[in-house]
Amino acid sequence: MRRLVVCLALSARAAAAQAPNTEVYLAPLSRQGDSIVVGAVQNITHRPGYDNQPSFLLDGSALLYTAAGPDGQTDIWRYDIRTRRTTRVTATPESEYSPTAMPGGARFSVVRVERDSTQRLWSFAMNGTDPQLVVPTLQPVGYHAWLGPNRLVAYVLGTPSTLHVVDRDGSNDEIRARDIGRSLQRIPGQGWYSFTRRDSTKAFWIIGQPFEGGPLAPLVHAPSDNEYHAWTPDGLLLSASEGEIVRWNAHTGDDGEWLTVAAIPGVRNISRLAVSPDGRWLAFVAEPASPER
Repeated sequence: MRRLVVCLALSARAAAAQAPNTEVYLAPLSRQGDSIVVGAVQNITHRPGYDNQPSFLLDGSALLYTAAGPDGQTDIWRYDIRTRRTTRVTATPESEYSPTAMPGGARFSVVRVERDSTQRLWSFAMNGTDPQLVVPTLQPVGYHAWLGPNRLVAYVLGTPSTLHVVDRDGSNDEIRARDIGRSLQRIPGQGWYSFTRRDSTKAFWIIGQPFEGGPLAPLVHAPSDNEYHAWTPDGLLLSASEGEIVRWNAHTGDDGEWLTVAAIPGVRNISRLAVSPDGRWLAFVAEPASPER
């Protein structure tokens, strides 16, 4: 197991160093009747290298994201929407990934690759100080989402990967699913979360389950085999297909079809999406269609 954890941590750093140039994009969202509208898209990172994993603060005023230096070392950065100011939040010998605002809004959690290559959840104050270990027994963690102040869902790496719902003190650790994808989302206002898993044909399904457990509920096939998705506050599910943002209505089912919301010019391979808690902003990751900056 120790060898597996070391290999995973080294692979994560190597992937960040060798991954395609990815940028974080931001766009306003609005509703017009039953339609959702994506406004003017901004590239908020606009630099060579790996920028990824955007996540909004609870008040929607800013977002956190992961950025890698030339050596693959990753830290957490913050982009303030009103001022358009970018600030480095962490500057540690360790690498941090997957920043996520914690319930209450005073801290954020990350997946940290520790000096011995262990991958566990840590938290920081919003200014990047006061690191604290969260869920000491859970490792190697890849991704996570908070279900409440003391309960979270986590993707744990392994063969196969496993989905855990666990208390932050490490108790009540339940394995809910195996061989899952990397996108974990809290469904707003429903007491449910969603994740992805491949079916027998190797296509991704987006699946829901109540916080407290129970049968898994397949919701819809992921579009174009893209496992990344995000929910609006009123229950629209957003994902992407190549250079398009698409949506599916959980209330009506849309006959299982994904509908195009917007074609985003100048990008390809849209992946990680995040919607601000107030539903006013969409962030996503993509590769510029042209390598020129």
